[in-house]
Amino acid sequence: MAEERRFRSASGVPITLRRRQHSASCRELAVRGPRLQLRSLSAATSAVWLAAYGLFALSENSMVLSAAIFITLIGLIIYLHFVKIDQESLLVIGSLGIQVTSSYASGKESTVFIEMGQVKDVVINEAIHMQKVIYYLCILLQDPEDPQGVSEVVPLFQSSKPRLDCLIEVYKSCQEILEQRKTAPQSN
Repeated sequence: MAEERRFRSASGVPITLRRRQHSASCRELAVRGPRLQLRSLSAATSAVWLAAYGLFALSENSMVLSAAIFITLIGLIIYLHFVKIDQESLLVIGSLGIQVTSSYASGKESTVFIEMGQVKDVVINEAIHMQKVIYYLCILLQDPEDPQGVSEVVPLFQSSKPRLDCLIEVYKSCQEILEQRKTAPQSN
């Protein structure tokens, strides 16, 4: 069963939240940002190449054109492979852990797995950024030496930056599974 809802990011960009429930204790939550716009990519490339052609016309050095083409292509590859994230997903499995995946525009994926024994809680935190309060979802990792302490804070959805209404949806889904995990040992 999959459900999609539209939201906006902190910067006002439309994003989509897809919730998929695989079982009672397993949910996948994916936030998809807008795809790379061919129009803006073409405009940036054209601007760089026109500036290079202007320099070529003044200096009559063909290396300027070659360098502009080379730099633009290398920059585009780096942007698609290391910067532009199309989708960020969170797979919460109550008995195993939480898997955080970022899918880049080039097709590359980056995955981090956090064992459920390390997870203390999932919370919505707030931060001040550029004279504005923004909210973000994060996983609190339990400190091995102090069961009441937090050893690390792992922020989620750093690229898409969903607004509070979207974060609340994800938070509620995560908390349902975490509550099942907390009550399951007591009922056995």
